[in-house]
Amino acid sequence: MKHTYQTLMLALFSGILVGIGGILYVSSSNKIIGGVLFSFALLLIVSRGYYLFTGKVGYLLPYKKGNLKLIGLTLLGNTVGISLISALFLLSGKNNALLNAQYIFAGKLAQSWLETLVLAIFCGFMMYLAVDSYDKIKNQIASVFVVIFAVVIFIVAGFEHSIADMSYLVLSKTFTFESLLFIGIVIIGNLIGAVALNLLQEQVKKALK
Repeated sequence: MKHTYQTLMLALFSGILVGIGGILYVSSSNKIIGGVLFSFALLLIVSRGYYLFTGKVGYLLPYKKGNLKLIGLTLLGNTVGISLISALFLLSGKNNALLNAQYIFAGKLAQSWLETLVLAIFCGFMMYLAVDSYDKIKNQIASVFVVIFAVVIFIVAGFEHSIADMSYLVLSKTFTFESLLFIGIVIIGNLIGAVALNLLQEQVKKALK
């Protein structure tokens, strides 16, 4: 029970940080600047050991006991955290940012399910590379730049990040079945991308031994 609570709290805080990152992004008129500002959230998450779905899901396989529960609790905590912080921002009176969120999310919903899935897979690639590289690159400056560039790349390229997209959903107040289906597809795509890259990396390691 204590471990469950700790996981939820670490995931909740990650959701809040990504929500702040999403708010910074919709408040910016430049994608690159918005991406750099958004990377603030991921840097805090990886440096403090918080739990983010897109950072944890890549290690779902090879499966170990408790992995699925960890991923599920992380996704739940992220969802609650980002929903709370995004709902709070709705009361801020920052109408330009909220209109931008509506424009951004409407564009996402205009994509076909296959386009959304592919873009989510690519985001899974980038988030796995960011988190795994931060843990394994010994040069701290280099690891920080990898995280920043990974975030900027997925934003500039228009890749779909499931937790960040939840922020745009709430900020745009698009509470429809279509929007929930969109988030579900992005979650699946992020999982496929991150898990696939992790498994491929494991095979590369074996080949080099």
